[in-house]
Amino acid sequence: MGGVLLMAAAACGGGGDDTTTGATAGASSAPAEAGGGAKVGLAYDIGGRGDGSFNDAAAKGLDQAVSELKVEKKELEATAGETDAQKEERLRLLANGGYNPVIAVGFAYSGSVAKVAKEFPDVKFAIVDDDAAKGDNISNLMFAEEQGSFLVGAAAALKSEKGNIGFVGGVDVPLIHKFEAGFEAGAKAVKPDIKIQSKYLTQPPDFGGFGDPAKGKTAAQGMYDAGADVVYQAAGGSGAGVFEAAKAAKASAIGVDSDQAALPAYADFKDVIITSMIKKVDVAVFDFLKNFTTGTVKPGPTVYDLKAGGVDYSTTGGKIDDIKPKIDEYKQKIIGGEISVPTS
Repeated sequence: MGGVLLMAAAACGGGGDDTTTGATAGASSAPAEAGGGAKVGLAYDIGGRGDGSFNDAAAKGLDQAVSELKVEKKELEATAGETDAQKEERLRLLANGGYNPVIAVGFAYSGSVAKVAKEFPDVKFAIVDDDAAKGDNISNLMFAEEQGSFLVGAAAALKSEKGNIGFVGGVDVPLIHKFEAGFEAGAKAVKPDIKIQSKYLTQPPDFGGFGDPAKGKTAAQGMYDAGADVVYQAAGGSGAGVFEAAKAAKASAIGVDSDQAALPAYADFKDVIITSMIKKVDVAVFDFLKNFTTGTVKPGPTVYDLKAGGVDYSTTGGKIDDIKPKIDEYKQKIIGGEISVPTS
């Protein structure tokens, strides 16, 4: 939360005949318009580079493109409580500055991308976690968050000694519902009668739930006090508070978007993070930029799911090594179509 986080995406996954899956989908007959040396503009969601989650994953993909594709970059950050007009101006600033392509990180940019892309028909735009913004020059980078969440839900149920687990969502929006639905389905596949506590930190239009560790800590604390021993957070920057609560309760937590137990920002909590649902925004961003440099960008949605390697779970710290075979069994059943994971 996005992935998710920090505003990961209001729309629930791709769909439609124009939807492609995975990194290799997406070649068009358009001639190459850019090679190495392309100027890339990237607009972050709340939290920006350094959030240890969703935005950092996008930054990783951008950095890879700078290194391997020799593109130039300009990064702009969002501010809490800003208006759509401010988002539009950020995108216009990049497009007017000669940056092409322009990438918007997060569903909060949906309306702004749709509007500004019409004003700059020769600029290619990409938006992460939203398929509502449509246009001939808009690529929608989508993820099957529910599939990765199913796997960590199974892990939570397998590791829970109390049969009581929790889910903390940053903001009550359809994107985060995908995380919750997958988590619940995975946990119940292991233990049909498991107790699952759930709480969202804010309701739209208040998106502060993606950047309020204090609220995350309070919510998780309440769950641990009520008997939970594992809590999964899809809450962006608020997730740090969930980890704090887990440490205080001598309990366990599950990270999101990045392998959070491996990040320096969460070094103090790596002992309580048993796994993370990995959402490979870096892969999607790099793929889009690589396609741009070869002139093969395709508009519309591309969905990064388990089969395409777009979502997964982490094993850093070895805390779920004993249950890995069982989780991988579920993973193969999802990839093979034997298990269909709900999105709401």
